[in-house]
Amino acid sequence: MTPGQQRTTEIRDNTALDRFELYVDGQHAGVASYQDTAAERAFVHTEIYPQFEGQGLGRLLVQGALDRSVEQGFGVLPLCPMVHHFVESRPRYLAMVPQWARERFGLPQ
Repeated sequence: MTPGQQRTTEIRDNTALDRFELYVDGQHAGVASYQDTAAERAFVHTEIYPQFEGQGLGRLLVQGALDRSVEQGFGVLPLCPMVHHFVESRPRYLAMVPQWARERFGLPQ
């Protein structure tokens, strides 16, 4: 990629595999796996593949996955350390975690 050239990123919800998938310039770059309950979506594992690490793509994937989950009507349970850290450090996303779950995950009330 040359300086100033924009990458295209896309986040897809692969419901067959219960995960969000991140694509960068058409290449599969990472996943955020989840398990749904009736009201919440538990994020259990997030991974950015080695060749894409260190580019801020984990933040992009988590943000997109959380935004879409809430749009779909789910509360968020941050079991995955990457999702937990993201939620913990951003008040807007902390509000996506149900009140009953915040203490269990060591998150601010």
